[in-house]
Amino acid sequence: MPNVLRENRDLRLLFVAQNLSRMGDWFTFVALAGLVQDATDSALLVSLLLVAFSLPSFLASPLGGPVADRHDRRTVLVIVSIAQAVAACGLLFVDEGTVWMAFVAQGLIAALAAFVQPAVEAAVPNLARSPDELRRANALFGSSWGVMLAVGAGLGGVFAEAFGRTAAFVADIATFVVAAALIALVKRPMQEDHGTHRAPVRPVADMREAIQLARRDTTIFALLCSKMTFAIGAGVVSQLAVYAADTFSSGDAGRGFLLGARGVGSGLGPIIGARFARGDLRRVLLVCGFAGLVFSAGYIAAAGAPVLIVAAACVMFAHLGGGAQWTLSTYGLQVQAPDDMRGRVLAGDFALITLSLAVSSVAAGIVSEQVGARATVAIFGALAAVASLAYLALTRTVRARLVNA
Repeated sequence: MPNVLRENRDLRLLFVAQNLSRMGDWFTFVALAGLVQDATDSALLVSLLLVAFSLPSFLASPLGGPVADRHDRRTVLVIVSIAQAVAACGLLFVDEGTVWMAFVAQGLIAALAAFVQPAVEAAVPNLARSPDELRRANALFGSSWGVMLAVGAGLGGVFAEAFGRTAAFVADIATFVVAAALIALVKRPMQEDHGTHRAPVRPVADMREAIQLARRDTTIFALLCSKMTFAIGAGVVSQLAVYAADTFSSGDAGRGFLLGARGVGSGLGPIIGARFARGDLRRVLLVCGFAGLVFSAGYIAAAGAPVLIVAAACVMFAHLGGGAQWTLSTYGLQVQAPDDMRGRVLAGDFALITLSLAVSSVAAGIVSEQVGARATVAIFGALAAVASLAYLALTRTVRARLVNA
C-alpha cells in the first residue's frame, strides 16, 4: 500500500496534508479535554467537547457537499484550511475562566471540516489511476486516520504535559497552514468536468438530489446507514478521557495513551477489513456489520479492565472494528456514487455520522454523570452489539441482490 504514495505524487501530497491537520486535531482534543475536566470536573462537559468536534460539521454539511461538487475541490481545501488556522487561533485565549471559548473555537473548526471531508473523499477516486489503486489508497487513507489519532493523542498528551496546553494549540494552527500549502501543490484535477462546477450552490435542493439517489440505490442507502449504526454505541469514545482520569487516576498522558490505543486499532482495522472485503461491495456490507460486533466486544471487555494498559488493549481491539467499518463504508460510497454527486453523498454520510455521534456522546455524558464512566463504557458497548446485529439482519436482502447482480 505505501507504493501508492511513492508512485502517485498528488495522492501523496493530499495524504500528508490531511494527516498533518488530523494530528493537530488530536493534540487539541487531549489538551482541551484535560482543561475542561480540570476546570469543571464534569463528565457531561467533556462529552459536549466531543459534540463540538462533530455537531457543527453536521449543521454545515448541506453546504459542504454541494460546494465539493460545484467548485474546484483543490481551491476549496486550500481556502478552508487557512480558515481553520484562523479559527484555531481562538484556542490560544482559552483558560480555566474562559472554557466557553474552547467550544466556540472548536465549533468553528468543526463546521469548516464539513467542507474538507467530502472534498477529500470525493477527490481520491479522481487522483487514483486505477480501481486497484483506489482500493489501496482508500485503505491507506482510512488507516492513517487511526495512526494520526495514535500519534496525535499519544504525543499530544505528553506534549501538553511537557510544554503546556497553549503549545499544543499553536501546533494545531501550524498543521492547518502547512496542509493548505501542500494541497496547493496538487496538479491533477480533483474532479471530472461536468460543466456544473460553477453552478450556484442550493443546499436544500442539492442535498435532496443526494437523498433521492440513496432512495433509488439500496446499496448506497445501506452504506449511508452503516456509520450511523456504528455511532449508536460510539458515543462511548467521549468518555475515554474521563475513564482514564477517574478510573485509573491518569492525567493528560493517560488520556492520550487511551486515545492513542484507539488510534492504533483504527489504523490497523482498515487494512484488515480491506483484506476481507477484497473490493466486493457485498463483502463490504458484511464486514461493516461484523466490525460493529468487534467494536462492541472490545468496549464490553474494556469496562472490566483492572488497569490502564489492559483497558488500552481492549480499546485498541474495539477500534479494529471501528476503523474497518468507517473506511469500508466510505470506499463503498466512492465506488457506487457518480462523481458529479459524490461530494454530496459523502457529505450526507458525514452529516449522519456527526449527528449520530453528537447525540450518542451527549447520552454517554449524561449516563456517565449518573452511573460513572466504567458502567457507561459497558452500556454503550452493549448498545453497539444490538445495533450491529440489527444492521446485519436488515441488509441481508441488499447483500443478496449484489450476489445476483
